[in-house]
Amino acid sequence: MVSADAARNVVGIIGNVISFGLFLSPTPVFWRIIKAKDVEEFKPDPYLATLLNCMLWVFYGLPIVHPNSILVVTINGIGLVIEGSYLIIFFLYSTNNKRLKMIGVLAAEAAFMVAVVLGVLLGAHTHEKRSMIVGILCVIFGTIMYASPLTIMGKVIKTKSVEYMPFTLSLVNFLNGCCWLAYALIKFDLYVTIPNGLGAFFGLMQLILYGCYYKRTPKEEKSVELPTSNPAGAGNVSVTVDR
Repeated sequence: MVSADAARNVVGIIGNVISFGLFLSPTPVFWRIIKAKDVEEFKPDPYLATLLNCMLWVFYGLPIVHPNSILVVTINGIGLVIEGSYLIIFFLYSTNNKRLKMIGVLAAEAAFMVAVVLGVLLGAHTHEKRSMIVGILCVIFGTIMYASPLTIMGKVIKTKSVEYMPFTLSLVNFLNGCCWLAYALIKFDLYVTIPNGLGAFFGLMQLILYGCYYKRTPKEEKSVELPTSNPAGAGNVSVTVDR
């Protein structure tokens, strides 16, 4: 009989693979930025938000906060590197005004994380308390990030077109949410369950909408900016897709 720990590790590894794909999904956007040497109308906000979420989840998964969560650390650690790379590219090709705003947001995020780390390590002396504090922060930020597909879903209903909601990303978002939800339920982890339960739910709703409006969507090539959910409450990114 397969142990709960072994099953959880297998599901977590699968979740890491799916999540890695999601982190890489904005690559076409940044290839376009590099070729054009201009960020055009793209905004750094999704990547800044994802960076903060990754930092929170890495801290949550550390043994000093929530033991036996190394797979949460690995994927969000990879996410930190990838999001950092995106932001470096964005910084290089942005105007000075955008660069100053990015620096301000990054400074605020760094100060926030320092405050969280010091407050948790110095003020909470058990794994339960530390997990609760950091977990609640992850749920709050993760829930805010996972609510972003509502705008896309509303656009689909309004325009009766899935032009701005590609099937592949909707499917991967759904599978990603389900995978991490299963990971959290095998050895129950409330703080991973809530944001990924929401992610799976919104992913399913997107697939249902896709099924309802696919045939009404005009087939033409167009480049669009699309927010999408990320792993373990990691947040949102943008991608450019062609239809």
